[in-house]
Amino acid sequence: MASRIRVVLIGAGRAGRVHANSLTQHVPGGELVGLVDSVTETLRETGRMYGIDEAAQFATLEAALDKLAFDAVVITTPTFTHKDLAVQALSAGKHVLCEKPMALNLAECDAMIQAAERGGVFLQIGFMRRFSPEFTAAADRIFAGEIGQPMMVKSLTHGPGLPPPWARDLKTSNGMLAEVNSHDLDCARWLMQSNPDRVYVEVANFKGPSRGVDTPNFYDNVLTSIRFENGSLGSISGICPCDYGYDARVEIVGERGIMQIGEMQGQPIVVCTNRDQGLITPIYRTWPDRFAWGYIREMEHFIQSILAGTPPKVGGLDGRWAVAGVLAGTRSFLEARAVHVAEVLKEAV
Repeated sequence: MASRIRVVLIGAGRAGRVHANSLTQHVPGGELVGLVDSVTETLRETGRMYGIDEAAQFATLEAALDKLAFDAVVITTPTFTHKDLAVQALSAGKHVLCEKPMALNLAECDAMIQAAERGGVFLQIGFMRRFSPEFTAAADRIFAGEIGQPMMVKSLTHGPGLPPPWARDLKTSNGMLAEVNSHDLDCARWLMQSNPDRVYVEVANFKGPSRGVDTPNFYDNVLTSIRFENGSLGSISGICPCDYGYDARVEIVGERGIMQIGEMQGQPIVVCTNRDQGLITPIYRTWPDRFAWGYIREMEHFIQSILAGTPPKVGGLDGRWAVAGVLAGTRSFLEARAVHVAEVLKEAV
């Protein structure tokens, strides 16, 4: 049995570097052995940062498969590329950690799941909240019955900056519901221990016009209402750009109590320099800061799953449910009605 898992990173930009940092500094069972990125400047810069020789830097996954020996890949490229890259890697017998959102539609999700099954390899989806210490601790306490049967979940993710052009377009990303709030959709489903049944979504565009965004159906605010199959309720708030920082919090109300996960304060520091200004405390500025340990433990889990031969606890079906929620939500605001998730599930059969 191998003692170290050799990993190639597909996508050498900001998200890729978060995973590269985990592999090179925090996860001794994993070894970053190669990089794939179509942008040469990004490829070279990330290679220098993490000591990856140019001989192990490639413009395509096909070239990496031809030239390099490795066991797994981490995919951090734009959503519309996920299916083809994942299927190629899985079909070549490589384990895959694919960033969320899993894919653009359920047919692509199914192709990825089937490729993993055929190849006898693992497919993990990048829902790092399931590994973040405060979320795992909260989940353990909820599942142990501390607040009784969960009745309602309220989750929010507000991102600071304007998304890149491809992430604004429903055709290439499914919009903010996918790129930002798929984390909330997965987290709510996980904590409530129930699949979504019906979704109603309202969207608004407050900041797009002043920032030159003319993408059709672009929205920077979204509010989602969910009824789960077990009768519990949920709401999800998304804002991007919010400008004030990175904000991710969850509240769960149970029959016997309430639990809150996360806070706006980024560091346990409070500063007061004058009485007019009052107290000042830092906020999380970016998502890598907010979920630093979640990303590290997510990578640990991926590597240990491969070493132990046990399937990861956040797999393709979890990613598929999040995509189904996104598709139902998008249909809801486009058609101005509540949408049963069964509608989009039925179309994929």
